Amino acid sequence: MDKVTLNFYQFPLANRLNLVQRNSLKLKMHGVKNVVLLRFYPNAVQVFYKGDVDKTAICRIMGYNINLPADNAKVPAQKNISEELQAYKRDAIISLVGFVGLQALKKFAPQAYISLRIVRSLFVLGIARNVIKSGIEGLIKDGQPNADTLTSTAVIASVLAGKPESSLSLMTLSNVAEMLTIYAAERARKHISSLLKLDQQFVWRVADDGHEEKVPIEQVKVNDVIAVHTGEKICVDGTVLSGNAAIDQASITGESNPAMKGEKDPVYAGSVVQGGQLTVLVQKVGDDTSLARIVHLVEDAQTRRAPVQNFADRMANMLVPISFIGAAIVYGATRDWQRVLNLLFIDFSCGLKLSTATAISAAVATAAKQGILIKGGNYIEALADIDTVVMDKTGTITIGVPKISAVHTTEGVCEKEMILLAASAEIHSVHPLAVAIQNYVEEKGWQVPDHINSDTVVAHGMEANVADFEGFKGGNIIVGSRHFMTDRNVSGLDSFEDRKIPAGYNILYVARDNKLMGVIVINDPIRPQMKKTFNQMRRHGIDEIVMLTGDSKDVAATVAQKMGIDSYFAEILPEDKANIVNFLQKNGHVLMVGDGINDAPALAFADVGVALGGRRTDIAVESSDITINSDNPTKLMDALELGQNTMRLIRQNFTATITINSAAMLLGALGKINPLVAAIIHNTATLAVVLNSARILMPKRGFLMNK
Repeated sequence: MDKVTLNFYQFPLANRLNLVQRNSLKLKMHGVKNVVLLRFYPNAVQVFYKGDVDKTAICRIMGYNINLPADNAKVPAQKNISEELQAYKRDAIISLVGFVGLQALKKFAPQAYISLRIVRSLFVLGIARNVIKSGIEGLIKDGQPNADTLTSTAVIASVLAGKPESSLSLMTLSNVAEMLTIYAAERARKHISSLLKLDQQFVWRVADDGHEEKVPIEQVKVNDVIAVHTGEKICVDGTVLSGNAAIDQASITGESNPAMKGEKDPVYAGSVVQGGQLTVLVQKVGDDTSLARIVHLVEDAQTRRAPVQNFADRMANMLVPISFIGAAIVYGATRDWQRVLNLLFIDFSCGLKLSTATAISAAVATAAKQGILIKGGNYIEALADIDTVVMDKTGTITIGVPKISAVHTTEGVCEKEMILLAASAEIHSVHPLAVAIQNYVEEKGWQVPDHINSDTVVAHGMEANVADFEGFKGGNIIVGSRHFMTDRNVSGLDSFEDRKIPAGYNILYVARDNKLMGVIVINDPIRPQMKKTFNQMRRHGIDEIVMLTGDSKDVAATVAQKMGIDSYFAEILPEDKANIVNFLQKNGHVLMVGDGINDAPALAFADVGVALGGRRTDIAVESSDITINSDNPTKLMDALELGQNTMRLIRQNFTATITINSAAMLLGALGKINPLVAAIIHNTATLAVVLNSARILMPKRGFLMNK
């Protein structure tokens, strides 16, 4: 596997949003088929790929028009959180000890205390060195004051006023608050790490003779066979060859109930065998596994800021000058440095910025724990505004595992003949209706004849040339909707108009050499709990639910009536789905849910695109903004509810921060409190709203009950 590293700051500004949201799909649409994944960092993106791919072409497609960095170019190093915590802890202890020492000196040796004024001032300036540096850089580089500019002004003002110990108390409280705040935010970012990590270092590899050998996980390769026993964690993605077991796959799907796995069932890295044992054919290892993709998605999501975070930053920066203006007015009116320090010791920046970032980070982590992978904080905010939900039908509203319920043939055609010809045409299709035919043939134990060539006619059906087989005649076979048959001028359609087909069932027409052979009646049951999910959506502010499908109008009408869907569009093409989403966006905020190739354009155009279920296609995952690993539709409601509750909590934090700090500033200006109390109020309020944001990490019931 190779990679190319691209720096964000060298991208045209207009390309950056598209870069973060859509480029994996964009690369594939431009013919770069071997892209494995994109990994995003605060200032760079890495494109991982396999095979012979032109790096220059990758850059051009992504809007990157400068020379490539060297192959060993490194992604900008991110801050070491533990070192940052230690630094704040060290400064907090030093400032606290210094404050206590100076207070003791002032009480027991007042003359010495007075004579050490310069030493006291230098000590305070040393403690505040990083804050002063950041405050000056804000003025020089950004051209505007920031929170550190305000704090550094307070420190310098206290030194000039001959009361450096006043700002020393501020620095003590500030360092303690920063330390606790970073700890809370980091806990939010790492909340799922223990659940997602592969803490198993060895696996049992099965040799050709059936002997099990314990080997390091690093030695396992694709197509190896491993054995997994009760209590062990599965370290690869693969398919069960033999055995039966109850699997806890909460780390992948978020489902609390164990899943029963047997022969031919898929298993995923990070899941745990609760009972039984399995022999597994290895299909993906290391960074290619579902678990690794979850971890990378969560990591990447932390770097994609929600608009509310930018709003918090702008508001915080706008409020800094207000503190300066208030301090100037108070000084002009009272000449009281004590009151001036009160105003300088209070700012809105920390509470607004840190609580918002922590809430978004915690929401992304909580969603991942539930099997909902959100690709950026911006989608958390977008979820809160959704008022229109658009659903694909097949494989989304329905379970996507339809079964043949009836077969009707014309005179002279037997069931086996027609089914096998249809299966040959559909053999490469992953459409649920095609899978129903393939499963039916497998159950019968029939052998599917080879086709000479085949072609997919999107949203219509399949066409193939099949040779003669087993005494049956081949020919040009088309399988699909009645509309498809009409377009191809198939004869004999009128003979089936009087057939009584149950309402809501799918009908596949099969024709040979433009002559109808018969119809296959297929039923695709509605996904359990889908109606419950729709009812919950309406109670949470969803105004309209729309269904899109390539199926017939009769089938669509039946499903829409059963589910209480507001409107539906049937017999439509993929581009029609995208156009419908664009139309609905004119009057609302649209969430699109799908799972197939034909859903990809609509998923990409929607305000929020969601790929739902274990049978979703790769291109649907790439073009969506949220991936739900579970087949349980109630996860959709969980995602919407998480977005709404997160934004409600952020608004709570905004209100609390501005109200408490404004009240403290008013009391400080009136001289009702001293600088120490002002600092305590400010830092306590900051810590409180950050901890309020971390409340998202609580179990779902606790969080929702306290919203």
